[in-house]
Amino acid sequence: MIADEKLDRVVARFEELGSLLTLSDTHSGNDLARISKEHSDLTPIVDAIAALRAIEREIDELEVLVQEPSTDADMRELAKEEVATLRRSLPDLQNNLQVLLLPKDAADEKNAILELRAGTGGEEASLFVADLFRMYQRYSERHRWRFEVMTLQETGIGGFKEATALIAGKGVFARLKFESGVHRVQRVPETEASGRIHTSAATVAVLPEAEEVDVQIDERDLRIDVYRSSGPGGQSVNTTDSAVRLTHLPSGLIVIQQDEKSQHKNKAKAMKILRSRLFDLERQRVADERAATRKSQVGSGDRSERIRTYNYPQGRVTDHRINLTLHKLDRVLDGELEEIIDALIASDQASMLAEAT
Repeated sequence: MIADEKLDRVVARFEELGSLLTLSDTHSGNDLARISKEHSDLTPIVDAIAALRAIEREIDELEVLVQEPSTDADMRELAKEEVATLRRSLPDLQNNLQVLLLPKDAADEKNAILELRAGTGGEEASLFVADLFRMYQRYSERHRWRFEVMTLQETGIGGFKEATALIAGKGVFARLKFESGVHRVQRVPETEASGRIHTSAATVAVLPEAEEVDVQIDERDLRIDVYRSSGPGGQSVNTTDSAVRLTHLPSGLIVIQQDEKSQHKNKAKAMKILRSRLFDLERQRVADERAATRKSQVGSGDRSERIRTYNYPQGRVTDHRINLTLHKLDRVLDGELEEIIDALIASDQASMLAEAT
């Protein structure tokens, strides 16, 4: 049960923000945007509070009718049935409200940088990276998100040793943040004559895109090396020193960017990736501090954790964190990730609710 005092404070804050919005001429552009966003974020919560309280009032009124001696027998029975029906609806309304009141991840509304790397399995692992990259591209298309390829390190047979993309749109990070970890594939490689099943792996990292306001990087902390691009994807630009390698000295992070013909564009892309990795490192530090008290966290973000297996012979996908198995591998690889992602979000919310009670 949520305390009425807490709900009253939410409603009071919502009304205060509404009043401030009517005085928009007195606020700067940044203040107005902040007030408007907070008001918008509180709107579904206040609507849920109003719906819950309306049901509670109706129950109270009907119970008075039931207790009233002058109420005829038929009316009393109808009122009792209605009270029973309304009471059955209360748990769902209360649970929905509790979910809405959970602390929000400040990065949820950000765009995301998707990084994939081939792990164990050689060429087969690189082909699996390409499959996963297309899966996320198709999932993005379903949501009408912008999917911008940033780097591709191709193997020459259709696989990717590494692949990076910027995914932009509404609520991208909130939907994709639980994809970070080791993804494993079990299948017979096309080059395998004996038909033996091989197991390969790829690492997926989903980072919230960090803006300059989120992470300040001192140029003195960077070592910038430029050189000629090489390998697949760089062959057309290797006549000039356009490739850029950034080394962030305090953290040791290294970002290489060579897909663009312009050194300036490569540096800008590399800075975007570096900024997001640094932002993610700080988020991981905070998450690690919480981990001691929150054992069941779905989105621990541990890049070494095996989170999902794609089994081709059985046509199934299994997410090991929530013990969810779906027998529709082809559809999942075609970007139908909703069922898995919804289940992961629900599991994370459930653990937060358990922690809050």
